[in-house]
Amino acid sequence: MTFTQPLPDTAVTFGQPGGIQQVIADQIKKLIKDTANNAPRSRQVSIGPSEVGEECVRKLAYKIMAWPEQPADRDPWASVIGTAVHAWMAELFEKRDPQRERYRVESRVTVRDGYGTGSRLAGSSDLFDRATGRNYDWKIVGTSTLNKYRRQGHPGQKYRIQAHLYGLGMANSGEQVNEVCVVFLPRSHSLEDTWVWIEKYDPQIALDAMARLDAIRDLVLKTDPEKNPQHWALFPTADSCHFCPYRQAGSSDLSQGCPGHTKTS
Repeated sequence: MTFTQPLPDTAVTFGQPGGIQQVIADQIKKLIKDTANNAPRSRQVSIGPSEVGEECVRKLAYKIMAWPEQPADRDPWASVIGTAVHAWMAELFEKRDPQRERYRVESRVTVRDGYGTGSRLAGSSDLFDRATGRNYDWKIVGTSTLNKYRRQGHPGQKYRIQAHLYGLGMANSGEQVNEVCVVFLPRSHSLEDTWVWIEKYDPQIALDAMARLDAIRDLVLKTDPEKNPQHWALFPTADSCHFCPYRQAGSSDLSQGCPGHTKTS
């Protein structure tokens, strides 16, 4: 995309609707969306540790089958902020420990190698502190989400499972893992709103989550919803439709898209 200013004769007017301000805003938004939505992470097909604990079984089934995502002009701004903060935090800890003696920063770990039953599961852990045996995961969230987690006292199963999966990955790499920790940083407002969840590392939580994923994969293979579209209904949904790439509002054909969660779906 070429970023250009409108020419003087395009009749845009400062301070008027549709003026140069809106032209610039539209160009910036398009550049950000095009770049972010075509980034490698956005095109990832295989399931990673951050998705294993997804409550929606149907979403995981779509992902397992590499089902086409719904075309959409998705707003990537939250993920752009998250990526930027992760990079900043990584640089922060790398500078604090240039010899890499205490901290492992953005380390690739293998949770499961893929041999035998199940598929390979690997990812990048945000931070591991050898001094405490604690694995950290940064989450940059909005105010309502942060307040919900603080109010309920836990981050939900998806983030909890992700934390223990990365703990298992670190243990597999030879580290002594004692605790897993998720740090929720506010996307807006003040750092005073930061909230931390921490729990003793339990590999069984990670193993149970992978067993659930394997059971979903086995059901996909057994029912073959690609050839038997009616079998998509066998995969229950959960109330996690926001930003779901497989959602198609009003869809009555689950092979084309999911209409979203209802109490009976």
